[in-house]
Amino acid sequence: MTSPHPVRAVHWLRTHPRAFDALLAVGVLVAMLCASVTVARPPDGGPGFGKRDLPVHTLLLAVLACTVLVRRRRHPMAVLVVVGALSLVELVLGTFSHRPEERHSSFLIILVVALFTVAVSTDRATTLRVGTAVALVFTPAAMVLGAQPWYDPANLSVFAWTALAAASGEAVRSRRAAVDAIWERAERAERTREEEARRRVAEERVRIARELHDVVAHHIALVNVQAGVAAHVMDSRPDQAKEALGHIREASRRALGELQTTVGLLRHRDDPVAPTEPARGLAVLDELVDGFAKAGMAVTVEAPAAAGPLPSAVDLAAYRVVQEALTNVHKHAGPEATARVRIVRTGTANDAALDVTVDDDGVGQGGGSASGSGHGLTGMRERAAALSGTCEAGPGPEGGFRVRVTLPLQAPRQVAPAVEHARHGGWCS
Repeated sequence: MTSPHPVRAVHWLRTHPRAFDALLAVGVLVAMLCASVTVARPPDGGPGFGKRDLPVHTLLLAVLACTVLVRRRRHPMAVLVVVGALSLVELVLGTFSHRPEERHSSFLIILVVALFTVAVSTDRATTLRVGTAVALVFTPAAMVLGAQPWYDPANLSVFAWTALAAASGEAVRSRRAAVDAIWERAERAERTREEEARRRVAEERVRIARELHDVVAHHIALVNVQAGVAAHVMDSRPDQAKEALGHIREASRRALGELQTTVGLLRHRDDPVAPTEPARGLAVLDELVDGFAKAGMAVTVEAPAAAGPLPSAVDLAAYRVVQEALTNVHKHAGPEATARVRIVRTGTANDAALDVTVDDDGVGQGGGSASGSGHGLTGMRERAAALSGTCEAGPGPEGGFRVRVTLPLQAPRQVAPAVEHARHGGWCS
């Protein structure tokens, strides 16, 4: 089992880069000083550590170079230049303090670290240029000022270490860039999923609000009218008042049933209670019209297209449009208004559509509805747009008010642009 202490130490060093750089500088300083006093191949064949003197200038230059190395993250290029200059000074001074066979290139250690930092912090082109410049400067310097003759192959180790530092830094930088790109894509995908979820929730709220408005507004309008009739004739004509109360009971029962069906759609699949009543459609159009007739409104229906099969979405949308339009006639057109409902198929087989028209001859003020500011027309507008249809609402050609909705019978290819356009009032005027 891995001890948690090394893991904590690594995490702490990652979150405190200055502390890591300070420890790295100390480690590099110790390595440089050990290499400065160690002879690779001592004449007596024994251990080479301590067989070479440590001059004061080597100690001072090593301490100065490692102090500068602490700033490698913030100023990588400047640190490399300073470290390179100090390394050249050490090579030159080493020709005076050591015999030719005792000279060393221990400052190559800190030079490799500085070049690695430049490769990690910059781009590939910069790394190539800087690495080439370092190799061209220090390889000849080691050949001229080093312990081996200039033709000795060991002098090429400077070039090898320089290339290794540049290549390693470039590999680390590329890996970090790849990991950062992966994290960015993951975060972007997460944000996209959250935005998509919020959009779907908003659309579902609008759909539920539209359904509830269509159900409640229609039935409550009928209940309100019948309650007014019952209160008006309660004393003089109790039989008629009793009949109005019966209509209220029937309308409220239907409202509760439709509300139960609508709200039941929100239940989870494993809930014990689920809606069993099918969604409303033109098959029960007569029942809808009969409810308005009982409320005292004259409605004529011409709906040859209602008898044939229709897509479920179109069927429900057409029913809700007729329901909302008749409710608006009942509320705004006046007590003597007559409504006419016409539902027909238009177009050919490739572009067939269902045309739903509701006219009235009322004299009431429909300004609020005509302007499209009411929730009823907003619901009709959104229903039509969701099916790539159109909605027109305004004064009729012979007076009164007209609502006309055209719903394509073919499945729309692009629904989202239509919905967005309709929300800005593009189809219902």
